[in-house]
Amino acid sequence: MTSSPAPGPGGIPGSGLREERPIARLTASAIKARARELGFDACGIAPAADLPELSFFSQWLDRGYAGDMAYLARSAARRADVRNVLPSARTVIVTATNYNTDRPYSTESRDPGRAHIARYAWGDDYHDVLLRRLDALLAWMREMSDEGFEARPYVDTGPVQERVYAQHAGIGWIGKNTCVISPSLGSWTLLGEILCSLPLEVDQPAFDQCGTCTLCLDACPTRALVAPAVLDATRCISYLTIELRGVIPEAIQPDIGTHVYGCDVCQEVCPWNVVASVSEDPVWQPRPVWDSATVASLAGLDDEALEAALQGSAMSRARAAGLRRNLQVAATNIAHEPTPHTQA
Repeated sequence: MTSSPAPGPGGIPGSGLREERPIARLTASAIKARARELGFDACGIAPAADLPELSFFSQWLDRGYAGDMAYLARSAARRADVRNVLPSARTVIVTATNYNTDRPYSTESRDPGRAHIARYAWGDDYHDVLLRRLDALLAWMREMSDEGFEARPYVDTGPVQERVYAQHAGIGWIGKNTCVISPSLGSWTLLGEILCSLPLEVDQPAFDQCGTCTLCLDACPTRALVAPAVLDATRCISYLTIELRGVIPEAIQPDIGTHVYGCDVCQEVCPWNVVASVSEDPVWQPRPVWDSATVASLAGLDDEALEAALQGSAMSRARAAGLRRNLQVAATNIAHEPTPHTQA
Protein backbone atom coordinates (compact mmCIF):
# COMPACT_ATOMS: atom_id res chain seq x y z
CA MET A 1 0.00 0.00 0.00
CA THR A 2 1.41 3.31 -1.02
CA SER A 3 1.18 6.01 1.59
CA SER A 4 0.40 9.62 0.79
CA PRO A 5 3.40 11.89 0.77
CA ALA A 6 3.81 13.61 4.09
CA PRO A 7 3.80 17.39 3.97
CA GLY A 8 6.65 19.30 5.46
CA PRO A 9 5.94 21.85 8.19
CA GLY A 10 3.40 24.23 6.73
CA GLY A 11 3.82 22.64 3.30
CA ILE A 12 1.42 21.42 0.61
CA PRO A 13 1.33 17.60 0.35
CA GLY A 14 3.34 16.33 -2.59
CA SER A 15 4.20 19.74 -3.91
CA GLY A 16 7.52 20.27 -2.33
CA LEU A 17 6.36 23.85 -1.72
CA ARG A 18 6.00 25.60 1.57
CA GLU A 19 2.57 27.11 2.22
CA GLU A 20 2.76 30.86 2.82
CA ARG A 21 1.15 32.23 5.98
CA PRO A 22 -1.76 34.59 5.32
CA ILE A 23 -0.75 38.22 5.03
CA ALA A 24 -2.55 40.59 7.38
CA ARG A 25 -4.94 42.34 4.97
CA LEU A 26 -6.98 44.35 7.46
CA THR A 27 -5.31 47.74 7.75
CA ALA A 28 -6.69 51.16 8.61
CA SER A 29 -6.29 52.32 5.02
CA ALA A 30 -8.05 49.22 3.69
CA ILE A 31 -10.99 49.78 6.06
CA LYS A 32 -11.32 53.39 4.92
CA ALA A 33 -11.25 52.38 1.26
CA ARG A 34 -13.91 49.72 1.82
CA ALA A 35 -16.06 52.19 3.77
CA ARG A 36 -16.10 54.52 0.77
CA GLU A 37 -17.05 51.63 -1.51
CA LEU A 38 -20.04 50.94 0.75
CA GLY A 39 -21.36 54.50 0.50
CA PHE A 40 -19.70 56.31 3.40
CA ASP A 41 -18.22 59.70 2.48
CA ALA A 42 -15.52 59.71 5.15
CA CYS A 43 -13.99 57.26 7.59
CA GLY A 44 -11.47 57.74 10.37
CA ILE A 45 -10.19 55.86 13.39
CA ALA A 46 -10.03 57.16 16.95
CA PRO A 47 -8.45 55.56 20.00
CA ALA A 48 -10.71 53.99 22.62
CA ALA A 49 -9.09 56.11 25.31
CA ASP A 50 -9.83 58.55 28.09
CA LEU A 51 -10.46 61.51 25.80
CA PRO A 52 -10.79 64.87 27.59
CA GLU A 53 -14.02 65.92 25.82
CA LEU A 54 -15.89 62.89 27.17
CA SER A 55 -16.17 64.37 30.66
CA PHE A 56 -18.39 67.28 29.58
CA PHE A 57 -21.40 65.03 29.12
CA SER A 58 -21.93 64.55 32.86
CA GLN A 59 -21.69 68.32 33.41
CA TRP A 60 -24.25 68.85 30.64
CA LEU A 61 -26.64 66.45 32.36
CA ASP A 62 -26.11 68.14 35.74
CA ARG A 63 -27.19 71.47 34.21
CA GLY A 64 -30.55 69.95 33.29
CA TYR A 65 -30.00 70.46 29.57
CA ALA A 66 -31.25 66.95 28.70
CA GLY A 67 -34.83 67.79 29.64
CA ASP A 68 -37.08 64.73 29.65
CA MET A 69 -34.53 62.50 27.91
CA ALA A 70 -34.05 60.35 31.00
CA TYR A 71 -32.40 57.58 29.00
CA LEU A 72 -29.31 59.78 28.69
CA ALA A 73 -28.83 59.89 32.46
CA ARG A 74 -29.51 56.16 32.77
CA SER A 75 -26.75 55.40 30.28
CA ALA A 76 -24.32 58.10 31.46
CA ALA A 77 -21.79 55.65 32.93
CA ARG A 78 -21.62 53.68 29.70
CA ARG A 79 -21.41 56.84 27.60
CA ALA A 80 -18.41 58.03 29.63
CA ASP A 81 -16.11 55.59 27.78
CA VAL A 82 -16.75 53.06 25.00
CA ARG A 83 -14.75 50.55 27.02
CA ASN A 84 -17.70 50.50 29.41
CA VAL A 85 -19.71 49.19 26.46
CA LEU A 86 -17.08 46.91 24.93
CA PRO A 87 -14.30 46.31 27.49
CA SER A 88 -11.91 44.97 24.85
CA ALA A 89 -12.28 48.05 22.62
CA ARG A 90 -9.01 49.57 21.47
CA THR A 91 -10.21 51.67 18.56
CA VAL A 92 -13.39 53.30 17.26
CA ILE A 93 -13.98 53.31 13.51
CA VAL A 94 -16.07 56.38 12.69
CA THR A 95 -17.94 56.93 9.44
CA ALA A 96 -19.58 60.08 8.11
CA THR A 97 -22.23 60.16 5.39
CA ASN A 98 -23.34 63.25 3.54
CA TYR A 99 -27.15 63.56 3.45
CA ASN A 100 -27.41 67.04 1.96
CA THR A 101 -29.76 67.21 -1.02
CA ASP A 102 -30.30 69.86 -3.66
CA ARG A 103 -33.06 71.85 -1.99
CA PRO A 104 -33.19 75.42 -0.59
CA TYR A 105 -32.51 76.05 3.08
CA SER A 106 -35.36 76.94 5.42
CA THR A 107 -33.68 80.32 5.95
CA GLU A 108 -34.09 80.98 2.22
CA SER A 109 -37.83 80.29 2.17
CA ARG A 110 -40.18 83.20 1.55
CA ASP A 111 -43.35 81.11 1.92
CA PRO A 112 -44.83 81.75 5.40
CA GLY A 113 -46.84 78.54 5.10
CA ARG A 114 -43.88 76.23 4.35
CA ALA A 115 -43.54 73.31 6.75
CA HIS A 116 -39.88 73.07 7.70
CA ILE A 117 -38.55 69.57 8.32
CA ALA A 118 -34.98 68.71 9.31
CA ARG A 119 -33.07 67.73 6.19
CA TYR A 120 -31.89 64.37 7.53
CA ALA A 121 -35.50 63.19 7.84
CA TRP A 122 -36.57 63.80 4.24
CA GLY A 123 -35.63 60.36 2.93
CA ASP A 124 -35.26 56.88 4.41
CA ASP A 125 -34.53 56.26 8.07
CA TYR A 126 -30.79 56.82 8.44
CA HIS A 127 -30.57 54.38 11.34
CA ASP A 128 -31.54 51.48 9.06
CA VAL A 129 -29.53 52.66 6.04
CA LEU A 130 -26.28 53.25 7.91
CA LEU A 131 -26.53 50.18 10.12
CA ARG A 132 -26.83 47.99 7.02
CA ARG A 133 -23.70 49.59 5.63
CA LEU A 134 -21.84 49.23 8.93
CA ASP A 135 -22.86 45.57 9.12
CA ALA A 136 -21.50 45.09 5.61
CA LEU A 137 -18.24 46.81 6.57
CA LEU A 138 -17.91 44.68 9.70
CA ALA A 139 -18.61 41.46 7.77
CA TRP A 140 -15.88 42.40 5.30
CA MET A 141 -13.49 43.16 8.16
CA ARG A 142 -14.06 39.70 9.65
CA GLU A 143 -13.47 38.12 6.25
CA MET A 144 -10.23 40.01 5.74
CA SER A 145 -8.79 39.66 9.23
CA ASP A 146 -6.42 36.80 10.01
CA GLU A 147 -7.38 37.00 13.68
CA GLY A 148 -10.61 37.07 15.58
CA PHE A 149 -11.79 40.31 17.16
CA GLU A 150 -14.73 41.79 19.03
CA ALA A 151 -16.76 44.64 17.55
CA ARG A 152 -20.08 46.45 17.89
CA PRO A 153 -21.64 48.80 15.33
CA TYR A 154 -23.82 51.74 16.37
CA VAL A 155 -25.80 54.44 14.60
CA ASP A 156 -26.89 57.27 16.88
CA THR A 157 -28.94 55.17 19.31
CA GLY A 158 -26.01 53.48 21.08
CA PRO A 159 -24.40 54.69 24.32
CA VAL A 160 -21.53 56.35 22.46
CA GLN A 161 -20.49 60.01 22.40
CA GLU A 162 -20.01 59.77 18.67
CA ARG A 163 -19.11 63.42 18.04
CA VAL A 164 -16.12 63.18 20.38
CA TYR A 165 -14.82 60.10 18.59
CA ALA A 166 -15.53 61.71 15.20
CA GLN A 167 -13.31 64.64 16.19
CA HIS A 168 -10.52 62.32 17.35
CA ALA A 169 -10.90 60.25 14.18
CA GLY A 170 -10.16 63.37 12.13
CA ILE A 171 -13.65 63.52 10.59
CA GLY A 172 -14.24 67.09 11.77
CA TRP A 173 -14.36 69.29 14.84
CA ILE A 174 -17.31 69.88 17.16
CA GLY A 175 -18.57 73.29 16.07
CA LYS A 176 -20.20 76.01 18.10
CA ASN A 177 -23.55 74.68 16.88
CA THR A 178 -22.60 71.31 18.50
CA CYS A 179 -22.48 69.59 15.08
CA VAL A 180 -19.39 67.89 13.68
CA ILE A 181 -18.04 70.13 10.91
CA SER A 182 -15.87 68.64 8.20
CA PRO A 183 -13.74 71.02 6.10
CA SER A 184 -14.70 69.07 2.97
CA LEU A 185 -18.28 67.99 3.75
CA GLY A 186 -19.57 70.74 6.03
CA SER A 187 -21.90 69.59 8.80
CA TRP A 188 -24.56 67.78 6.75
CA THR A 189 -23.26 64.38 7.85
CA LEU A 190 -24.65 61.38 9.68
CA LEU A 191 -22.25 59.50 11.94
CA GLY A 192 -21.85 55.80 12.56
CA GLU A 193 -19.20 53.87 14.43
CA ILE A 194 -17.78 50.43 15.06
CA LEU A 195 -16.23 49.77 18.45
CA CYS A 196 -13.38 47.38 17.78
CA SER A 197 -10.83 45.37 19.77
CA LEU A 198 -8.20 45.58 17.01
CA PRO A 199 -5.21 47.93 17.54
CA LEU A 200 -5.66 49.82 14.28
CA GLU A 201 -3.64 52.88 13.31
CA VAL A 202 -5.49 55.97 14.57
CA ASP A 203 -5.89 59.34 12.89
CA GLN A 204 -4.91 62.78 14.11
CA PRO A 205 -7.78 64.72 15.74
CA ALA A 206 -9.45 67.49 13.77
CA PHE A 207 -8.79 71.00 15.05
CA ASP A 208 -11.37 73.71 15.66
CA GLN A 209 -11.83 76.05 12.72
CA CYS A 210 -14.88 78.02 13.90
CA GLY A 211 -12.69 80.96 14.85
CA THR A 212 -14.59 84.00 16.15
CA CYS A 213 -17.77 83.23 14.17
CA THR A 214 -21.00 83.18 16.22
CA LEU A 215 -23.57 83.08 13.40
CA CYS A 216 -25.14 79.87 14.68
CA LEU A 217 -25.58 81.21 18.21
CA ASP A 218 -27.06 84.45 16.91
CA ALA A 219 -29.46 82.73 14.50
CA CYS A 220 -30.95 80.07 16.80
CA PRO A 221 -34.70 80.85 16.86
CA THR A 222 -35.13 79.76 20.50
CA ARG A 223 -31.70 80.77 21.82
CA ALA A 224 -30.94 77.15 22.66
CA LEU A 225 -27.20 77.57 22.06
CA VAL A 226 -26.36 79.08 25.43
CA ALA A 227 -22.60 79.13 24.76
CA PRO A 228 -20.26 77.89 22.04
CA ALA A 229 -20.85 74.13 21.65
CA VAL A 230 -23.30 74.10 24.57
CA LEU A 231 -26.92 73.28 23.75
CA ASP A 232 -29.80 73.58 26.18
CA ALA A 233 -31.98 70.87 24.64
CA THR A 234 -35.05 72.04 26.54
CA ARG A 235 -35.07 75.12 24.30
CA CYS A 236 -34.03 73.39 21.08
CA ILE A 237 -36.67 73.02 18.34
CA SER A 238 -35.41 69.53 17.54
CA TYR A 239 -36.02 68.43 21.12
CA LEU A 240 -39.36 70.23 21.37
CA THR A 241 -40.74 68.80 18.13
CA ILE A 242 -39.26 65.29 18.34
CA GLU A 243 -38.22 64.17 21.82
CA LEU A 244 -40.68 66.03 24.01
CA ARG A 245 -43.91 64.20 24.74
CA GLY A 246 -46.99 66.18 25.68
CA VAL A 247 -47.56 69.90 25.28
CA ILE A 248 -44.83 72.22 24.02
CA PRO A 249 -44.46 75.09 26.56
CA GLU A 250 -46.70 77.93 25.41
CA ALA A 251 -44.08 80.63 25.99
CA ILE A 252 -41.71 79.11 23.43
CA GLN A 253 -44.28 78.10 20.80
CA PRO A 254 -44.10 81.38 18.79
CA ASP A 255 -40.33 80.95 18.34
CA ILE A 256 -40.85 77.56 16.69
CA GLY A 257 -42.46 79.19 13.69
CA THR A 258 -43.35 76.56 11.10
CA HIS A 259 -40.68 74.03 12.04
CA VAL A 260 -42.75 70.86 12.32
CA TYR A 261 -39.95 68.31 12.74
CA GLY A 262 -36.52 69.39 13.87
CA CYS A 263 -34.58 72.46 12.81
CA ASP A 264 -31.54 73.14 10.61
CA VAL A 265 -31.06 76.89 11.14
CA CYS A 266 -27.77 76.61 13.04
CA GLN A 267 -26.33 74.57 10.16
CA GLU A 268 -27.85 76.65 7.39
CA VAL A 269 -26.11 79.83 8.56
CA CYS A 270 -22.74 78.12 9.04
CA PRO A 271 -20.10 79.43 6.61
CA TRP A 272 -18.77 75.89 6.17
CA ASN A 273 -22.10 74.96 4.57
CA VAL A 274 -22.19 77.84 2.10
CA VAL A 275 -20.97 75.54 -0.65
CA ALA A 276 -21.77 72.20 0.95
CA SER A 277 -21.39 68.89 -0.86
CA VAL A 278 -24.63 67.53 -2.32
CA SER A 279 -25.50 63.84 -2.20
CA GLU A 280 -27.15 62.07 -5.14
CA ASP A 281 -27.80 58.94 -3.07
CA PRO A 282 -31.47 57.99 -3.58
CA VAL A 283 -31.98 57.11 0.09
CA TRP A 284 -31.56 60.75 1.17
CA GLN A 285 -33.73 62.36 -1.51
CA PRO A 286 -36.94 63.90 -0.14
CA ARG A 287 -40.05 61.79 -0.30
CA PRO A 288 -42.77 63.53 -2.34
CA VAL A 289 -44.97 64.05 0.71
CA TRP A 290 -42.26 66.12 2.46
CA ASP A 291 -40.80 67.84 -0.59
CA SER A 292 -41.75 71.55 -0.41
CA ALA A 293 -44.66 70.61 1.86
CA THR A 294 -46.82 73.25 3.49
CA VAL A 295 -48.37 73.18 6.94
CA ALA A 296 -51.80 73.06 5.31
CA SER A 297 -50.92 70.13 3.01
CA LEU A 298 -49.57 68.03 5.87
CA ALA A 299 -52.40 68.94 8.23
CA GLY A 300 -54.84 67.83 5.52
CA LEU A 301 -53.51 64.25 5.49
CA ASP A 302 -55.75 61.73 7.21
CA ASP A 303 -54.29 59.37 9.80
CA GLU A 304 -53.82 56.52 7.32
CA ALA A 305 -51.92 58.70 4.85
CA LEU A 306 -49.79 60.23 7.60
CA GLU A 307 -48.86 56.85 9.06
CA ALA A 308 -47.95 55.60 5.58
CA ALA A 309 -45.73 58.65 5.03
CA LEU A 310 -43.91 58.01 8.32
CA GLN A 311 -43.25 54.34 7.53
CA GLY A 312 -39.53 53.67 7.14
CA SER A 313 -38.72 57.30 7.94
CA ALA A 314 -36.70 58.82 10.78
CA MET A 315 -39.80 60.95 11.42
CA SER A 316 -41.59 57.90 12.82
CA ARG A 317 -39.89 58.77 16.13
CA ALA A 318 -42.33 61.65 16.65
CA ARG A 319 -45.26 59.47 15.60
CA ALA A 320 -48.38 60.81 13.92
CA ALA A 321 -49.71 62.31 17.15
CA GLY A 322 -46.51 64.26 17.73
CA LEU A 323 -46.45 65.54 14.17
CA ARG A 324 -50.07 66.70 14.42
CA ARG A 325 -49.21 68.55 17.64
CA ASN A 326 -46.35 70.30 15.84
CA LEU A 327 -48.56 71.15 12.86
CA GLN A 328 -51.10 72.74 15.18
CA VAL A 329 -48.41 74.94 16.73
CA ALA A 330 -47.21 75.93 13.25
CA ALA A 331 -50.77 76.70 12.08
CA THR A 332 -51.30 78.93 15.11
CA ASN A 333 -48.06 80.77 14.38
CA ILE A 334 -49.12 81.31 10.76
CA ALA A 335 -52.47 82.70 11.90
CA HIS A 336 -50.70 85.16 14.21
CA GLU A 337 -48.17 86.23 11.59
CA PRO A 338 -48.61 89.98 10.96
CA THR A 339 -49.85 90.89 7.50
CA PRO A 340 -47.31 92.98 5.55
CA HIS A 341 -48.41 96.55 4.83
CA THR A 342 -49.20 97.27 1.21
CA GLN A 343 -47.68 100.38 -0.30
CA ALA A 344 -50.22 102.78 -1.81
